[in-house]
Amino acid sequence: MSELVIADTSCLIVLSKIGRLHLLKDIFSKISITKEVYQEFSDALPEWIQVEEIKDSERQRILELDLDKGEASSIALGLEHEESLLLIDEKKGRRIAKDLGLKVTGTLGVLIQAKINGQLDSLKDEIDKLKKVEFRMSEGLVQKILETYEK
Repeated sequence: MSELVIADTSCLIVLSKIGRLHLLKDIFSKISITKEVYQEFSDALPEWIQVEEIKDSERQRILELDLDKGEASSIALGLEHEESLLLIDEKKGRRIAKDLGLKVTGTLGVLIQAKINGQLDSLKDEIDKLKKVEFRMSEGLVQKILETYEK
């Protein structure tokens, strides 16, 4: 596992909506967010998530030309921590983060890891919860995940 996990807003919101925010603490050793993500999350933040300042604000401003503040700040923070893992769901943000050399996963990746760790009984049940909160994912991806991990 990566030393530091940096979460974007969407992952926090979605995991919170389905009652699985605690999985971040259960799976990863250290979770950080930026102040921009904290402001976008607008919910009470668990004590095990720390808010971190970005050192290179110019890098963040450049990323904000293509991304929203939360995504841009998360990627900027990820670039400041060499061995970090970025939790981000939006396709454009994921692509930019990967192009910049960051390791990336998202909400589905967190749920898959929880299933592998034995923290979830059914990925199908969790995916059904995601659908109810209007989390966008392709049916092809869902089928592939279920075929691979739901036995």
